[in-house]
Amino acid sequence: MEGKKEFWQRSRVELFRDLESSESGLTADQAARRLEQYGPNELREEGRKSVARIFLEQYADFLVIILILAAAVSAVLGDVESTIVILVVITMNAILGTVQTVKATASLDSLRQMSAPTAKVLRDGHLIQIPGRDVVPGDVVALEAGDAVCADGRLLECASLKCAESALTGESLPVEKELGEIAGEVPLGDRKNMVFSGSFVTYGRGQFLVTGTGMQTEMGKIAALLKSTEEKKTPLQVSLDQFGRKLSIGILIICAAIFAVSVFLRKEDVVNAFVFAVALAVAAIPEALSSIVTIVLSFGTQKMARENAIIRKLQAVEGLGSVSVICSDKTGTLTQNKMTVKALYTGGKIIRAEEADFRDPVQEPLLRTALLCSDATVDEHGEVGDPTETALVRLGEDYGFDELATRSKWPRITEIPFDSDRKMMSTVHQLSGGLLMATKGAVDVLLDRCVISDEERAQVEAANERFSSQGLRVLAFACRTVTSPAVSLADENGLTLLGLIAMMDPPRPESKKAVAECIAAGIRPIMITGDHKVTAAAIAKEIGILTEGTEAVEGAVIDKMSDEELQAFVPKVSVYARVSPEHKIRIVRAWQERGSLVAMTGDGVNDAPALKQADIGVAMGVTGTEVAKDAAGMVLTDDNFATIVQAVKNGRNVYANIKRSIQFLLSGNAAAIITVLYASLLALPVPFAAVHLLFINLLTDSLPAIALGLEPHTDAVMREKPRPREEGILTRDFLTSVVVEGAVIAAAVITAFHLGLSAGGAALGSTMAFATLCLSRLFHGFDCKSARPVLLTRRFWDNRFLLGAFAVGVVLLGAVLLIPPLEPLFQVAALSAGQVGIIVGLSFGSMLVIQLLKALLHGKRA
Repeated sequence: MEGKKEFWQRSRVELFRDLESSESGLTADQAARRLEQYGPNELREEGRKSVARIFLEQYADFLVIILILAAAVSAVLGDVESTIVILVVITMNAILGTVQTVKATASLDSLRQMSAPTAKVLRDGHLIQIPGRDVVPGDVVALEAGDAVCADGRLLECASLKCAESALTGESLPVEKELGEIAGEVPLGDRKNMVFSGSFVTYGRGQFLVTGTGMQTEMGKIAALLKSTEEKKTPLQVSLDQFGRKLSIGILIICAAIFAVSVFLRKEDVVNAFVFAVALAVAAIPEALSSIVTIVLSFGTQKMARENAIIRKLQAVEGLGSVSVICSDKTGTLTQNKMTVKALYTGGKIIRAEEADFRDPVQEPLLRTALLCSDATVDEHGEVGDPTETALVRLGEDYGFDELATRSKWPRITEIPFDSDRKMMSTVHQLSGGLLMATKGAVDVLLDRCVISDEERAQVEAANERFSSQGLRVLAFACRTVTSPAVSLADENGLTLLGLIAMMDPPRPESKKAVAECIAAGIRPIMITGDHKVTAAAIAKEIGILTEGTEAVEGAVIDKMSDEELQAFVPKVSVYARVSPEHKIRIVRAWQERGSLVAMTGDGVNDAPALKQADIGVAMGVTGTEVAKDAAGMVLTDDNFATIVQAVKNGRNVYANIKRSIQFLLSGNAAAIITVLYASLLALPVPFAAVHLLFINLLTDSLPAIALGLEPHTDAVMREKPRPREEGILTRDFLTSVVVEGAVIAAAVITAFHLGLSAGGAALGSTMAFATLCLSRLFHGFDCKSARPVLLTRRFWDNRFLLGAFAVGVVLLGAVLLIPPLEPLFQVAALSAGQVGIIVGLSFGSMLVIQLLKALLHGKRA
């Protein structure tokens, strides 16, 4: 591959020679060998933390460092047992934290892999789609508007190609590309015959020969300079971190006060008082909050990925629970995206598709133009291209036009690509007698550019209206001769109309049910499409989006409105037809100004601004461009509206599970603090040894909390209204329930403490308090499953992870309490059968009381 000249300086012949490739691309065998030689086309991650480093970082926590110091002091003073227990507990915590981090990272890595870009390459002379990571030097790659450029390469074909290269050059405007060699040394931004990995095609189409992949690209050179990247925290994680810091400061102040009381008023040993104060802080501060949120989010995103919704940004998972408006495209999302030609209009009459005949001299120009003015290909390897265009190619194939033969007989010389503003596309073809420009586009746009009588125009418009009222998509086709291949937009006038082709994209069978589920969940579905108003309204009415009291309007109506008028108008409208990218942004913004959280679907380059404007941008994974996917927070791998609704359901369930975990952690920690404060204020003996609190921290702060985060998803969340946009987890009602439930558990623990004190002194009292707090928190995991009572229902048993966490906890607690050699190690006294029964009764009783309170509260609300 090395040569005296740079790639932008070489001739076409030199490029193919040096890269050992050809116009038809590589063979499958060549590609496989080169993939082995050069490795996958991806950037190597620099600075990825090793498992050992992640493990050691678990000890970098401030409170853990204090615990290690406490262990060291205990060892110096000869208390070896306490030292061993402290070190074992913090090591087990470190192992658990490491496992959690590695699993979360692996989950996110697999999601990144699933959302990796694809590329259309020539292999063995056929255009196929492959993962971007499998592209190798020497491949010939096809590009069109919206694609992400997957590798560096030299252009072989260029039809009005423009690329956004701001990520590499900082240049805000797209670069217009060109063919031919460029002499001399030129900066990156001036290498107009090259395309670069990390850039996006904003206009036109082309082909390029891959010259560099992975770390050998310009983007790879930049990546090599970066040592590490930091994953951005979600808003929820940020708010919990802030809450955790404030809570930690408050708890540390309480612990410092308890330490002072123990040393100066009770005259206790300074080291013991210090170790206890630190242990209380460790047990009370919910340091697992952030990591548990990450774990629950990563498991939630994995579930969504299995159900065809890839979450690219974790913020989207949080936002899904608050979505109140879903603005969805029609084609492919609400419909099957399998366009089928149903009828033609040409020669003044409507012809059913099955009656089409290429031998008819009236129909032949229309059928041929439909095939030629299309970028799609249909062969034994499958269909590649836009569904509308594949339907046109299939139409020709079905009724007598061989795709390859026709395109060879009338080869394409140049083109004016489709764009959303013109709503049309033109191609120029070589004929035996000159050049022919074939044009297709929206009927209303194309009619204005055709030479046509008023009578004929009225007939065409009547046919178009008839097709549209049946929910059919209609394209008009026209042509004219041109004198030069250097055509411009001005040449798209003075056209001869050939006719109309009407296609149908029927609703997906699941769309109607998904729309109904949406409405039941308090979510307003809105259809925003570029299609004709009548077509859009017909589909919207069939699936339940267009209902009594709402209307369908065209985008032009919006142009006449101010932003304030649009805000008042949007609740009345369920269908927007003939919209532009600017309209989409204004519609989304109007709903947002009304306080709604908006999800917006899109697939094209022109959708990217609206996807970024929306709270949750949803890109199409099948038909979507890489620009759209890059702008979106979520990518649908099946382009299905029902998948969005399922993702909303999953998002609501994930959020509810996170809330359950947080409630469990905070209420359990509140119980420990209330118990210690009670004992301190009444000058009672310390209710827990430091080792008790460390054991509780390991047992109850991780396994049950994670298990609650994996609570089975339910359909019940879709019978609730969307969560208010600005509502956080830590609401007044939520914190009130945390304190009340913490107080109930504390009451059980304090009762056990007093019974132990009266029966056998401080040691027995401490043992019974410790055991009751431990077991009560294990039972409390079932309380946190729902705001309603779950006892005596199937819901009580449906989380195998929580049942497992409960069983592990009971076994470990039983071992500590009932195996004699462990008694001195964990500073517990021997218990009688009756005392064990009291511990179980009080612990189970605390759950019964909380379940009763839930029943009473739920009854009041009902």
